[in-house]
Amino acid sequence: MPRTIAFLLFDGAEELDFAGPWEVFTMVNELRPGEARCYTAAETPAPVTCAKGLRVLPDCTFTEAPPADLVIIPGGIGTRRERDNPALRAVIERLRAGGAALASVCTGALVLERMGLLDGRRAITHRVGIPILNKNPQITVIESARYLDEGDIVTAAGVSAGIDMALYLVRRFWGPGLADEVRQAMEYYPEPWEAAPSSDAAARRSSP
Repeated sequence: MPRTIAFLLFDGAEELDFAGPWEVFTMVNELRPGEARCYTAAETPAPVTCAKGLRVLPDCTFTEAPPADLVIIPGGIGTRRERDNPALRAVIERLRAGGAALASVCTGALVLERMGLLDGRRAITHRVGIPILNKNPQITVIESARYLDEGDIVTAAGVSAGIDMALYLVRRFWGPGLADEVRQAMEYYPEPWEAAPSSDAAARRSSP
């Protein structure tokens, strides 16, 4: 079924934290047109300056953000500030109240932790954020995890782990067949991979 994915951006967001999942979900739409609608939102309509200098013009502001099925919250140095930003917290709460699942990448989990949304759950974040999560006795930190699915909240480890998490969510929402199609279209072959490629895919990879 068609799904809408919201990417919440802010100054200092780590580029690959959102660009990796963006590639995954927009690839879904390339392979199955109309299945995934992705948009970016920020506090203001001004360009967002990310952690490594990339500038992104958001599609809408937080207050304009339409309902979504999934909300992606990236990490980056900006989360140290944004975890206390009432505008970011308000849009997360509003979209979640409308039925959206939440997915954090890297230190995006620190935003969810500050909101109390990880209490009583397992969670993971980038290694620099693990000591912060470990200070909260209500969170079970699984340091070996690439990503963790807690139903309505999914957390991922650092940076590139967001791609793994996004592919997992494609499997969860649309099934393993489409997830493997997306992975092959992206030529993303980490080792080991939870869902091994088909024999045809493996043969193509071994061919010159």
